[in-house]
Amino acid sequence: MCDPHLNSPSLTVSREALRHVMECAGYSDSAIADAELALVELIVNAWRHGLTTSPAVFAAVANGTLRVTVADRSSTLPEPRKPTELAESGRGLQLVEGLTHRWGAEPQKLGKRVWFELDGAA
Repeated sequence: MCDPHLNSPSLTVSREALRHVMECAGYSDSAIADAELALVELIVNAWRHGLTTSPAVFAAVANGTLRVTVADRSSTLPEPRKPTELAESGRGLQLVEGLTHRWGAEPQKLGKRVWFELDGAA
């Protein structure tokens, strides 16, 4: 059964559910892999910078576009960094930007939502 939505706080469950949502919508394996990696980056950022051990994750396909949202408790909106060549971190949002069609962040009453979108299934 194909459900076009996902709502899960677990990294493993979120990845599996995202894969299921995207397979049902007809996305390619490479697009699914890109979305899974972008999702992991947003969840890890929520853990490291968002003051949240169990961020809320939601994904849905509507009108041919996948939208994935990760919500955390920090009100600080993310900004991509320009890490030095030898830096061991700081490339996550650049990765999300390169793997997806769009991404952004929106403040909430408590914290923020960081999201990305992938256009139509191939």
